[in-house]
Amino acid sequence: MAPFVHACPWCYIGKARFEKGLADFAHRGEIEVVHRSFELDPGRAKGETGPVLEMLAKKYGRTLEEARAMEAHVASNARAEGLGYRTEGREHGNTFDVHRLLHLAKERGRQNELLDLAYRANFAEERSVYDAETLVTLAVEAGLDEAEARAVLADETAYAEAVRADEREAAELGANGVPFFVLDRKYGISGGQPAEVFTQALEQAWQGRTLQPVGGDADACGIDGSGC
Repeated sequence: MAPFVHACPWCYIGKARFEKGLADFAHRGEIEVVHRSFELDPGRAKGETGPVLEMLAKKYGRTLEEARAMEAHVASNARAEGLGYRTEGREHGNTFDVHRLLHLAKERGRQNELLDLAYRANFAEERSVYDAETLVTLAVEAGLDEAEARAVLADETAYAEAVRADEREAAELGANGVPFFVLDRKYGISGGQPAEVFTQALEQAWQGRTLQPVGGDADACGIDGSGC
């Protein structure tokens, strides 16, 4: 299980690294990967968006140039994994609608496809995932029915409890930042660890061995948005 936050760059990077680690795992065909919802800024009003660089500067008391350096660090990590990343022009906002739509995609067997498209749109392309029409377009690209996607976005109660249930479960499992990976509901891995760390952890969990605590040194986003 991997709590996802489409607005967290380390989730974007961590997903890619986990998938590389999983590809090197001998029993990868027998592993089910489940993505769960996790909001970094649940108090932000729907429709309230702002530039990422200004948000970073304000949150951490940095200058815009220092915020650009923070983004450049993330970008270098993303590009090392073969991922696109824009350091300018991105927005930050409320992610609840994206999470609700991802639960629809999960029911239709297209969650991973929509998640990848949302990550790419948010971090690499000139498309805002805080716009309803963009979300509908992404849903259709992921293989969902357009009318069904529109109906979910129009009904603010649709999948709302599913998102909240994921967030409660993440809290119960000890996730106070993301990405956070749980293997066999027993072993937690925090942060965007290198691919080989995930492979090793999968092997140990498969063998029923106790994993050494993994986390702390890897980049991650805190529950308050810190680190992003």
